[in-house]
This record gives sequence, structure tokens and C-alpha cells, in this order.
Amino acid sequence: MGSMSKMGAVWRSAGSSVAGRLFLDRQAEFWMGEVDPVRSLRELRARVLEVIEETRDTKTFLLRPNGAWRGHRAGQYTSVEAEIDGVRMRRCYSISSAPSEALVSITVKHVADGRVSTWLHENLRAGHVLGLGAPAGEFVLPSPTPDKLLLLSGGSGITPVMSMLRDLAVRDAIENVVFVHHARSHADVIFGEELAELAARHAGLRLVLCLDDDASSPRGFDEVYFAKLVPDFAERSTFLCGPKPLMDRAERLFESVGASDRLALERFTPALRLLPTLSFLDGVQVRLGRSERNVVAKGQGSLLEQLERAGERPAHGCRIGICHTCKCRKQSGTVQNLVTGEVSSEPDQEIQLCISIPRSDLELDL
Repeated sequence: MGSMSKMGAVWRSAGSSVAGRLFLDRQAEFWMGEVDPVRSLRELRARVLEVIEETRDTKTFLLRPNGAWRGHRAGQYTSVEAEIDGVRMRRCYSISSAPSEALVSITVKHVADGRVSTWLHENLRAGHVLGLGAPAGEFVLPSPTPDKLLLLSGGSGITPVMSMLRDLAVRDAIENVVFVHHARSHADVIFGEELAELAARHAGLRLVLCLDDDASSPRGFDEVYFAKLVPDFAERSTFLCGPKPLMDRAERLFESVGASDRLALERFTPALRLLPTLSFLDGVQVRLGRSERNVVAKGQGSLLEQLERAGERPAHGCRIGICHTCKCRKQSGTVQNLVTGEVSSEPDQEIQLCISIPRSDLELDL
């Protein structure tokens, strides 16, 4: 009996110690945030040091992350969290800086109906603090660097491949690189001056700009023209990012010559399947287990969009199935994945709200 009492005392003491440490951690977190909003024991945050106007609709935000940042690989993205109209919102943006740089940069194109990009462009200034996510993504240069590289981009799709080019430049590894970029005009070429300087400084870099307002070249991506520009494209390790039409046509071209295995892609929009729509006269019932709320999902749109229309604010980031921020557990019911077309009816399965549509009444762990 005495040993049991001693054991109980040990557990109580250990519990008190753990509780005390948690209390002290919370206190430390609070006061660190009061002294400097960037400092945190647990959260990734960054202070904006500079805002750079790249083009008429694109800005680079130069960030100094706190000690929780563990670095990134060239081509990866991070999520950015900001409070907009009282709601915390998160979006994913490619990192445009090289991994070796002390500061981290994201380059954001203003999208007319983009709530977060509009807020960043109109409100974010030097001195402001943002929440960041850990860098992620598999669109990265392999190690060792391939002997022959092709970087192919369009519009704001230049951001991850620019990180790759900057990384190669820092490592003095630009030896046989072709960089083909599509834009509306010279004024719309993001990083235009730096690209020209890099091409002038590195004999191993061949820069080709395909501009819509240039009468000497086709408008947009043209397979025949591209094959003349880069005759050995099928032999090059290629990294492609840009608007969907450009990516779709380039992907078909590589497939037609049997070079799909040499092509790596980073999509800003999901490759959605065209799925037959189901008509629900009264909608489907979505039961949110944690909040004990019932929501009616009607009409078109992903579960994320339908929950937002119903006044819910689920955590989310990229909205295209990349970042997994909106992942939750489906406890019962049937959904269909907009990207793969897969139908999930098993209970207790994890789904992504942004690329799932309801196919029956559901219960979600939200």
C-alpha cells in the first residue's frame, strides 16, 4: 500500500511538472509575442522587410522568418497566413528566393477576385508580420543537378523556377540551362532585369522570352515554334510552371515524343476531372461533429466552397489540393475527389475539402 502511495505521489509530481512547464511555455509565448510579434516558441512567423514592385500586377515580399524556419529547397512553396476582416486566411505561394539567402521572398501576382492576393497587394507593408507554413512541395531540382536543364514558365509561374535559377547561380552551377518564359509583354516579365543580367553573366544560360506582343513569334505556346527554339528539349530535364493552357500543351508535346519522364510540373490550379453532377432537390446534409452543426450543401462547388457559403470557416490554404491544410476526417457518407475521380464511401477516411464534392449525406470531424 505504501509503494502504491509513493507511486501516486510520483505521478502527481510528474503531472504537476508537465503542467507547470506547459504554463510557463504559454507565458513565455505570450510575453515573447508582446515584446516582438515575430518571436515564437512554436509558430512560424516572418517580418516583412521590403515590398518590391516587379510588374504592374506583381509584388515581391522580402521576409525575415523567425528561428522556427528550417530552410527550403529551390522550387518549394510556403503558406502565408493573414487576418482579413476578422477571418484568418491562408494561401500557398512559391518561394522565389534561393535556399542559401538569409531572407525569404514570395512573389505574388494580384488576382482580381483573389481575396488574399488583393489584401497583400493593398495592405502589406514593411514592418508587418505574417504567419508562415513549413516549406513543402516536390517540384525541386534533383541532386546532383542534371547536365542539361530546361526551365519553362509562363506569367507568375516563373516564381519557383526563378528560385531554381538563383540557386544554380549561387552555386556557380549554370552550365547548360535554357530558360524559356512566356509573358504578355516585356513590361510583364517578372524579374526581367535580373534574368537579363544572369544571362549576360553566365555563358551557360540561354534566355528566351516569348512575348504575346511580339509579331515575330506566335501568341502563347506553339509546339512547332518551341521545337525550333529548343531542338533538344526531349533530352533535357525540364521544369514547367505556368498557366493551364501552356502546361497542357507542353505536357502533350513531351508525351508525344516519349519524354514525359523528363518533365516535372508545378500546377497552380488542379487538373480537375469532369464529373457527372448529381441533382439533390433539397441538397445533402453535412453534419459537423465537433461544432454539432448541420449544414445543407447545394449546387456546384467543392465541400470547402459549400461550407464557406453556409458561414463556416474551415482551415484551408491552396484551395487546389496541394497543401493539405483543409484535410479532415470523413466519419460517414460518400464523397468524390475532383482530381482523381475516386469515390470514397468508407467511414473514418481523411479527405481534402477543397477537392472533394459530396455524393451523399455526410458527417465530418469539424
